Amino acid sequence: MLNAEKAWIDKFIHHLRYERRLSELTSKHYSRDLGSLAAYCDKIGLDEWRQLDADHMRSFSAQNYRRGLSPRSIQRQLSATRSFFRYLQRERHVRKNPVIDVRAPKSGKRLPENLDADRMARLLDIPGDGPLVVRDRAILELLYSSGLRLAELTGLNVGDIDLSDHTVAVTGKGGKDRIIPVGRYALKALAAWQKERVALANPDEKAFFVSNRGTRISGRSVQARVDHWAKRQGIDTKVYPHLFRHSFATHMLESSHDLRGVQELLGHANISTTQVYTHLDFQHLAQIYDKTHPRARTKNKT
Repeated sequence: MLNAEKAWIDKFIHHLRYERRLSELTSKHYSRDLGSLAAYCDKIGLDEWRQLDADHMRSFSAQNYRRGLSPRSIQRQLSATRSFFRYLQRERHVRKNPVIDVRAPKSGKRLPENLDADRMARLLDIPGDGPLVVRDRAILELLYSSGLRLAELTGLNVGDIDLSDHTVAVTGKGGKDRIIPVGRYALKALAAWQKERVALANPDEKAFFVSNRGTRISGRSVQARVDHWAKRQGIDTKVYPHLFRHSFATHMLESSHDLRGVQELLGHANISTTQVYTHLDFQHLAQIYDKTHPRARTKNKT
């Protein structure tokens, strides 16, 4: 493929990051997927993007599937290519989008993992004192209390926490801001950390959560601390920061059944993303149905 054609990938990634304000990680995935497609075009002798058609895309997907790429990853590749060609159409570089009618292989829907309430309570009950333990306790409590993404948590500044209003202001995907309520256990943990933070943070540091060096804590450090406390508390499954978000969403839906409300709290743009959390136990649902629906079953007469 001509270098001038490959340069459109860089233009598109710039568009994603600075116009659509997508995260660096998302942009990286798009760049990798489109780079793979460009290599495929080189292999089959295509010089320009306008030469790519639906049959080429199906062949590209089938090739990746045979190599062991999961249906989910292939779907991501197709989505990236579909968006890329919409951009090329907008720039009047191509006339048609070859991915419109191309579908990825079907895969079973994978339900998000979560910790049940008892194991979550055990995980959050971490022992000890000292600035770093107090900080870790606040991090774990806030992750579960408000369902924050890892990047949202590490991106918090001092002014984003309002203990008097029981809220936290976060900037989510696409630069979208939202205000989230904070539970009483998390409020107590945050207040304790706020006192300890003064002695640990560098004088000009704005970050709410800081490392032992006094600077903003990294996502990698949060992951390490979550893993440390999960092992210390005897949790018998792999625990990672996003698991708190999954657990928050699952427990909220089990209690409230308010899908729209949970969507707002999580900051999902589409409700279909939130619907993956509606995996309540079928037997539990059947019991509710039997008890509440007037025609579920004939009640015994006494």
